[in-house]
Amino acid sequence: MKKFKISDKSPHYLGHRIRLREKFSSYGAGSFHDYELLELLLTYSIPRKDVKKEAKALISRFKSISGVLSADIKELCEIEGISANSAVLISLCRELAAKSLEDKIFNKDILSSPQSVYDFSKVKLSHLENEVFMVIYLNTKNHVQGHEIIDEGTVDTAIVYPRKIVKSVIGKKASSVILVHNHPSGICEPSNDDIRLTSAVKDSLKTVDVKVLDHIISGKSGYFSFREKNLI
Repeated sequence: MKKFKISDKSPHYLGHRIRLREKFSSYGAGSFHDYELLELLLTYSIPRKDVKKEAKALISRFKSISGVLSADIKELCEIEGISANSAVLISLCRELAAKSLEDKIFNKDILSSPQSVYDFSKVKLSHLENEVFMVIYLNTKNHVQGHEIIDEGTVDTAIVYPRKIVKSVIGKKASSVILVHNHPSGICEPSNDDIRLTSAVKDSLKTVDVKVLDHIISGKSGYFSFREKNLI
């Protein structure tokens, strides 16, 4: 592998950046602390300075790599030294991860792994400030054929109309669905409204012979599956 070369007059941060890149190229992410991975990422958006301070500040504020990726652009920009460019780069990494997870759940029997649905929904929804309600459409083999955010609400409520879901499901020609919504508070336990809504959607979809296979509540640190808790 070609080695990077620096001169004795090079700024101190340049040698450190080169060493980070060489370490990643040779040994991968497993050899890094979390802040070092962010440090390496930030070298691509923050030129000509040591970015270790900013990387450590991100971990301190958001507690983990997952927390950093779940943060929205506004929250990221509140960290001193993190510009809009850096926030966009971090958000882009999250969206690329979401796309990768989306690819993994397509054309797979989704019932074999509720965790995979949570992983996808967490990356896709956990950074949002307000509640949103997403429907995942499945075919007769329980393979994912698409997903759609149906409604968006406030920080603690998403207004969802079952008839709107029925109309969307008919348009997608789905045989069954998985309902997903986020709790920005991080608390994944269903509210009474969540339970009533699940029942209402389930009854509405029965009229068009479409099953609700699960309703997953996604939070930043976990998930709640109605199917796993025998509530559906």
